[in-house]
Amino acid sequence: MSKPIVVFDLDGTLVDTAPDLLDSLNHCLDEAGLQKVDPVTLRRYVGHGGRVMIERAFEAQQKLLSPEQLDWLVDIFVEHYGANMPGHSALYEGAEQAMQELSSAGYLLAVCTNKFEGLSVKLLAGLGQSARFGAICGGDTFEFRKPDPRHLIETIRKAGGDPDRCVMVGDSQTDINTAKAAGIPVIAVDFGYSDLPVASYEPSRVISHFRELKVELADDLIGAVSA
Repeated sequence: MSKPIVVFDLDGTLVDTAPDLLDSLNHCLDEAGLQKVDPVTLRRYVGHGGRVMIERAFEAQQKLLSPEQLDWLVDIFVEHYGANMPGHSALYEGAEQAMQELSSAGYLLAVCTNKFEGLSVKLLAGLGQSARFGAICGGDTFEFRKPDPRHLIETIRKAGGDPDRCVMVGDSQTDINTAKAAGIPVIAVDFGYSDLPVASYEPSRVISHFRELKVELADDLIGAVSA
């Protein structure tokens, strides 16, 4: 029988990247001659990526943003973010122990994120975590990305896992919809970057700390699907 697998989203799920994403956003705004934003104002948008963050910042300051200017600023954002990685980003409390317990119980681990693959690998390597994962698949790894369920399915396969013995862990509506479309149970963390409470998207379970991500919980969710 193939090994079970847990697939994690990255930003807002495994790693709190908000401080560095906001630093890169403010770098872009400074380049564009706009006012910098405070962390509270745009923190809830960080899970949507740099492009949306830039758009939201321009909207908040009632400034026009052309497609060409947006592309230019996105390039600046990615360059600044990548150059300063891992910066202040850090694993959420309890994540490392939870992953170790899952691995010790025979679970494979993988990452499925809409962040660029190169940035995802660099971030996890900088945090000393990249070797844990059988696959780290970003938004540019395949020709499709979340919420397309193929992004999750192909990540599982790339890691050597079985989609029928999988649990996903994420923090957003996108993660939850992706897992549901793939027929895979999904655990939502409520401390991430969702703009609405994750419970409203009806995941299989909601956890508030990684101490709740037990092997028994993963076993139960996989068992319920195969029953």
